[in-house]
Amino acid sequence: MTTTRFAPSPTGWIHIGNLRAALFNYAIARQNGGTFILRIDDTDPERSKEEYVVGLKEDLTWLGLMWDHEERQSLRLAQYMAAKERLLAMGRIYECFETPVELDLKRKKQLNMGKPPVYDRAALSLSETEKDRLRAEQGSHWRFKLDLERIEWVDGILGPISIDAASVSDPVIIKNDGQILYTFASPVDDTEMGITDIVRGADHVTNTATQIQIIKALGGTPPRFAHHSLLTGPQGEGLSKRLGTLSLRDLRAKGLEPMAVLSLMARLGSSEPIELRGSVEEVVAGFNLSSFGSAPTKFDAEDLWPLTARVIAGRPYAAVADAIRVAGAPDDVAPAFWAVVHDNIGTLDDLKGWWTLFSEGALPMVADEDAGFVDQALALLGEPPYDATTWANWTTAVKEATGRKGKGLFMPLRHLVTGRERGPEMAEVMPLLRQKPKRG
Repeated sequence: MTTTRFAPSPTGWIHIGNLRAALFNYAIARQNGGTFILRIDDTDPERSKEEYVVGLKEDLTWLGLMWDHEERQSLRLAQYMAAKERLLAMGRIYECFETPVELDLKRKKQLNMGKPPVYDRAALSLSETEKDRLRAEQGSHWRFKLDLERIEWVDGILGPISIDAASVSDPVIIKNDGQILYTFASPVDDTEMGITDIVRGADHVTNTATQIQIIKALGGTPPRFAHHSLLTGPQGEGLSKRLGTLSLRDLRAKGLEPMAVLSLMARLGSSEPIELRGSVEEVVAGFNLSSFGSAPTKFDAEDLWPLTARVIAGRPYAAVADAIRVAGAPDDVAPAFWAVVHDNIGTLDDLKGWWTLFSEGALPMVADEDAGFVDQALALLGEPPYDATTWANWTTAVKEATGRKGKGLFMPLRHLVTGRERGPEMAEVMPLLRQKPKRG
């Protein structure tokens, strides 16, 4: 049975980059009738906050990516310590005593000598007396002892991967203060929870290599791994400094639609075209992990707006009736109002602006050279209510009176009535106007 997981750290609001891992793992589980686990990586007590846990659940629920059950790593500390004891008995972990400053000096020395900055396993040569002294003076941390062999797997996106374990430091699994690190908690969980497939960012490839050895040492079977490319900005720039503005929480607050977000992210970076989907189930059905490439993926948040507009435009009146009511349109004209504006809004928040225009009038856009023409035109327009023939009758009368035609006739009148460069057909706009347009 396929079992996947999304394992965010609740140290901030999840962003568009995190979504790729959540969506990909969700899609794989649902395509195979499997289980999708939400696993909260909260072993860092100082940085993990409950408000972020609540927020990420709200974001996933908004998107429709519902998990089958939840796990919390902070509730599994006993399992990690039991795994530690098993590995200790097997000689696969060892206690180390270097301070961060000492480790940094070692790395710099190795680099200056042209050597890779790999931990030298100096702690393994310490006597018990030396260990006791160092433990009392500065505490200790624990490392997993890698088998110095090649670690290989066939990645679901990157293809065959081979990493020489000798080129990688034995990973720290438990810090000096006792905190269980991701490098250890994750493979313990993946083994005990029966995770079969893991998709995550390409920046985790080295982690994957070491975690494969940990999983095997624990007696587990490594999952199928796939590492998606990292997102960049539209010009190829790094997103790290912008991710705070690309949190799902902020995108939601701006009025973006979940199906716009999912439709884009389910195809962005793949060889398949972006297609707007109508449901999460359609997104899952059209997802193909093998179509994704290894090259950095350019993401432009502006691409989400036309998709959002299309999502909204396709909704029936019943689906937006409450939003229209909130915007101020009375129920008797609301269906006609929606029929006129649905193709001309970016988010549902735009409904209020259109209803204000129809009910109170627009701030007109009248060029200086059109001022006299507009005054003539207004004199030829009666008072509301208007109907479906008003626009044609009015423009015909203005044309005969002024000799204007084409854009010179129609655009100044659109600018006068709506204060906008573009919008719905004016014949449809006029019947919704509650007041006669004014030049200012």
